[in-house]
Amino acid sequence: MISSRTITKQAATGTLVGLALGDALGFPTEFNDVPAILAKCGPWRQMELPGGRGKAYVTDDTQMTLAVARGLRTAVDRGVLAPLQLVRPLRDEFVSWYHSPDNNRAPGRTCMVACRLLDGDRPWAEASQIGSKGCGANMRVAPVGLVPGLSDEQRAGAAQLQSALTHGHPTALAASDLTARAVYLLTQGAEPLGLVGRLRSYAYENRSRYHHKWLGDLWTRSHDATPESFIERGWDECLAVLEKLVEVLRTADPEVDPCEYTGDGWIAEESLATALLCFLLFPEDPVTALRRAACTRGDSDSLACLTGAFAGAHLGAGAWPKEWAERIEYRSELLTLGALWDA
Repeated sequence: MISSRTITKQAATGTLVGLALGDALGFPTEFNDVPAILAKCGPWRQMELPGGRGKAYVTDDTQMTLAVARGLRTAVDRGVLAPLQLVRPLRDEFVSWYHSPDNNRAPGRTCMVACRLLDGDRPWAEASQIGSKGCGANMRVAPVGLVPGLSDEQRAGAAQLQSALTHGHPTALAASDLTARAVYLLTQGAEPLGLVGRLRSYAYENRSRYHHKWLGDLWTRSHDATPESFIERGWDECLAVLEKLVEVLRTADPEVDPCEYTGDGWIAEESLATALLCFLLFPEDPVTALRRAACTRGDSDSLACLTGAFAGAHLGAGAWPKEWAERIEYRSELLTLGALWDA
């Protein structure tokens, strides 16, 4: 059920700033296990934003989120959001990121390979890494859940298409769709307690739906006999981890590394579930949720990035400490895009 809370909370700004803060908090802890993180950062509930009083730097997660956001803004400015209007600006943004001198934050291999292939005239589906379900697609999809006025079909199609440009595995497509859906529901006032149930229902409803208009013949590059069997593989893997999450939430200990429960987050369905777990452990305490996600043995920057997106979508811009938000890298662009979609 949608809450009656008015949408003056600046949900888009809260989402974008939150994901960048999570990304920055998890940047120094990625590739470390929990004991090493605790030795480096102290007790996890007291973790501070890196950078002292200076700028808090982010990773490719925020950079690619901004690329998706800019691509969406360009497409929407041209009229109704549709595949042909979206593919070119997204492709241009991804290639620009690929060549940027600031693309030096340990970017994922799948993104780099696909973006190199996108830099040319070949059809985008030939660049898609059909075997990859890494989290690099759903870590960046949050803006799709923020654009106002989209239909469910537009939101789902755009979420899956932005994934397919690099990560063509059906689980990457489904996880991106679910991530954008979660962000959208939270911006609209959905209560955290019922969020996983609503995502499961959405997954069941869309399990056999292949978005031909948005994905074209992508499915033919797999071993699946039909487009329906192709996309069902992705939804089934996401449903399995969401069902596990439902069980975990009944007894999860906040002091235990969330990766112990729902996976390390390097792959799409695990990053969705583990970030949701971190958010749902502390739905009204967003900074603690970020800290929990950053102090994990897994893909800590992406997990905290997604956790920040969910928390910011739920609570809005006021969720984040002013002294943190003022130090985040790309702050001006994050605020500009947030203001555009808060209106």
